[in-house]
Amino acid sequence: MSWSGSAGLLLAADASPSPSSLPGSPSPDPADGGLLGNTPTSLTQVQQSANDAAGWVDQNWQGWVAGGVRIVFIVFLALILRAVVRKLITQLIARMTRGAEESATGTGRLGGLLVNAERRRQRSEAIGSVLRSMASFAILGTAALMVLSALGVNLAPLLASAGVAGVAIGFGARNLVTDFLSGVFMILEDQYGVGDEIDAGVATGTVLEVGLRVTKLRGADGEIWYVRNGEVKRIANMSQGWSTAVIDVQVGYREDLDRVQAIILATAEEMAKSTPWDELLWEPVQVLGVESVAADSVVLRVEARTMPGKAGLVARSLRARLKTAFDEAGVRLKDDGVTASPDPDRPVPGGDAAPPSALANPDSPQSLAARPLDGARARAPRTRGESAVGRDLGKG
Repeated sequence: MSWSGSAGLLLAADASPSPSSLPGSPSPDPADGGLLGNTPTSLTQVQQSANDAAGWVDQNWQGWVAGGVRIVFIVFLALILRAVVRKLITQLIARMTRGAEESATGTGRLGGLLVNAERRRQRSEAIGSVLRSMASFAILGTAALMVLSALGVNLAPLLASAGVAGVAIGFGARNLVTDFLSGVFMILEDQYGVGDEIDAGVATGTVLEVGLRVTKLRGADGEIWYVRNGEVKRIANMSQGWSTAVIDVQVGYREDLDRVQAIILATAEEMAKSTPWDELLWEPVQVLGVESVAADSVVLRVEARTMPGKAGLVARSLRARLKTAFDEAGVRLKDDGVTASPDPDRPVPGGDAAPPSALANPDSPQSLAARPLDGARARAPRTRGESAVGRDLGKG
């Protein structure tokens, strides 16, 4: 029976002597793993290697499949959980925004300005962004550790190193952590926002940017302040709710206060009906009463509730209008002097100024005594003088 094909060649090669058995051929070196190493040189070795590989695959394929399925399940579950959490956060933010809009609609224009729905929406979006980022980091980080564990990576050294690094960073960057936490609570509590006029203690100005670590302010002189959130101990926000414009109006001591108050209220009412003061003035102007009394003037205090941050603008405009109204009504802002009174040591305030001297009155004794002498009276003293001189000469 004859053999043909590759099977015959393999059998012939197997039947032929190996190169190591030939005279003069080099012997295999055990240190080098043999002359040909682990490379199979015969059909039997090839079959043995294939059987070993098949057996190793047969023993481990179930673990591979289980590990792959586990990794896929972990990744899939992490993505699903991340999507669900982000969806819940988005719905929560939408509910917060919708509640702000309903509050603004239900309380009218003044209530809408107080609630500030747009500001609430921006703050809600900022909070939602922070929450979504934190949720994604926590979920995906946990999933990554579980995947490494499924791949057979020993997580004990990694977790120990992370713990040591976290402690070191916590001690070395405690100020950074303080700034970050303070920024988070500032945003959550809506202490201030972009465009607000605030007094942070260390700096005062208009908020340009609110970050989790640093707040940027624009000062009154144009300078930019970078304030660390952890350094802010107190905050005075002049742009939330409303502002109060306080105006002190000075009038003369002898002016009729009821008439002055009527002029102030009429001027303020006319101002409130014009643009843009109809939006800046939120309540009618009130005259609180007399603030102080001086010898020549009386100060009335006027108060007006305005839009946040517009108190100075309203106060300046109202002062200008009151000045014009007082000029037209003849109201004097200050009396020039005092008038006479029964007691000369206690003059009555608010009267006309006293004459500069007694000589200004032509009927006063001082003025009569200082009047020039007429001709007859002027000659008589000279005659008496001459006779007196003559008598003196005669005696001499």
